[in-house]
Amino acid sequence: MIFALFTLLSLSANAPETPRQARPTAFVEARILPISGPPIDNGVLVVRDGVIAHVGPPDLTPIPADAVVHNVRGMVLMPGLVDTHSNIGGGSGADSTDPIQPEVRVLDSINVRSSSFQRAQAGGITTVNVMPGSGHLVSGQTVYLKLREGRRLEDLSILSDEGMPMGGLKMANGTNSRRDPPFPGTRAKSAALVRKAFVEAREYLLKREDDEDHPRDLGLEVLGEVLENKRVVHHHTHRHDDILTVLRLREEFGFRVVLHHVSDAAQVAEEIARAQVPCSIIIVDSPGGKLEAKNLSLENGRALEEAGAAVAFHTDDWITDSRHFLRSAALAVRAGMSRDKALAGLTLEAARMLDLGERTGSLEVGKDADFILLDGDPLSVYTKVVETWVEGVRVFDRNDEEDRLWATGGFGAGEDSPPGCCGRGEWE
Repeated sequence: MIFALFTLLSLSANAPETPRQARPTAFVEARILPISGPPIDNGVLVVRDGVIAHVGPPDLTPIPADAVVHNVRGMVLMPGLVDTHSNIGGGSGADSTDPIQPEVRVLDSINVRSSSFQRAQAGGITTVNVMPGSGHLVSGQTVYLKLREGRRLEDLSILSDEGMPMGGLKMANGTNSRRDPPFPGTRAKSAALVRKAFVEAREYLLKREDDEDHPRDLGLEVLGEVLENKRVVHHHTHRHDDILTVLRLREEFGFRVVLHHVSDAAQVAEEIARAQVPCSIIIVDSPGGKLEAKNLSLENGRALEEAGAAVAFHTDDWITDSRHFLRSAALAVRAGMSRDKALAGLTLEAARMLDLGERTGSLEVGKDADFILLDGDPLSVYTKVVETWVEGVRVFDRNDEEDRLWATGGFGAGEDSPPGCCGRGEWE
C-alpha cells in the first residue's frame, strides 16, 4: 500500500504540466479598444492558451463551442497597460564606486514578493520595464517583466528568442549624476565620460572580433550590445540642453535610445522628431522636487505628437502610483494630445519602445492575451480597473475582497507577500 502510494506520488510529480488554459475563454458584449484599430462596440475577444485567438464584432467572430463565456456587457476591454519606466520591486543598481556601471543588473536586486507588484496589477499594468536609479551616468541594465503570478523573478521575466531576460540600459544626465569625484562635476564632463566609455566599448568589440580569447569585460560587453543595437538605452533626461546632448551622443555612436521624462520636450520637440527618437514622458499634476524639471508641462504629449515623435507614458512608480497610471493619458488629452495617441502611449507605443510591440500592447490575433476590463471610459477619473489578465490568466479581480485591498489600500495593503503565496492565493 505504501509502495503504491509512493508510486502514485512519483508519477504525479513527473507528469507533464496541465495546459495553462484547457478550454478557450470568450469575452462578449464589451466595448473593445484594440488600439491598433477602431473601437468595436458589442465586441468579442477569444483567448486560447494565453494568446488572442479571435477579436472582432459578434457577427464576424466565432466563439468555440467549448469556450468558457464571460458576458462583460457595459465594460470596456482594452490592452493591458505597459509601463516603460517603473521602480516596483524595490530594486537598485549601481553603487557609489563609479559613475558608469553597465555590468550591474537590476534583476539581481528585485523583491518579487513586494506588494508593489500587486498595486501595479490593480492599476491595469501587465508589462513593466523595471529600472535602476538615475544617480549615475550608467546605472545598470533594466529588466522587462510580465506581471504574471510567480514566486521567482524568472517567472515574470520576458525572455528573448535566445532565452535570455530582456531589458535595456539605464543612463542619465543632468544634475542627478553630478557630485564629487569619481563622479562628474559638470554637464560637459558627464558627456565626456560617456563618450570615452563608448569609444572603449568600440575598441573592445574589435579586439574580441580579432581574438575570441581576449579577456572579457562585463561592462564593455554591455556597452558593446548597445553599439550593436542589441540593447536599447533608456535615458533619464530633463532640460532642453541635456536632451540635445543625448541626441548628439546618439548621432555620434548610432545607438537606439528612448528619452525618459523630457520635462522640456515641448521646447525641442522638432529636434526630437527629426532624430526619430521616441519619448516616454511622465505626467505629474503637482510638479516639484527638482530644479531642472521646473518647466515640466502637461502639453509635452501634444507638442511631441504634433512634431511627429512617438510618445509613451510611464509612472516612475512611486512618482506616480501604478494604480493611477490611466490618469497620465487623461491629463495629456486634457492638455491637447489626441485621444488615440494617448491611449496608444499607455499600450502599443510603450510596447514598441521595449521591443515588445509584436507580442503585446494591442488586441490582435496571435498576440499575448494581456488585457484589462474597465467599468467606464479609460480617461474618466471615475473609471476603475475591474480585472487584469496576463497571458489569459486573471491576476487581479476587484470583486475579490483580497484583490480589492491592493486597489483601495488600507490595513495590510503595503505588506509584502508572505512565504508560500504571491498575489492571489497560494502557490501550488
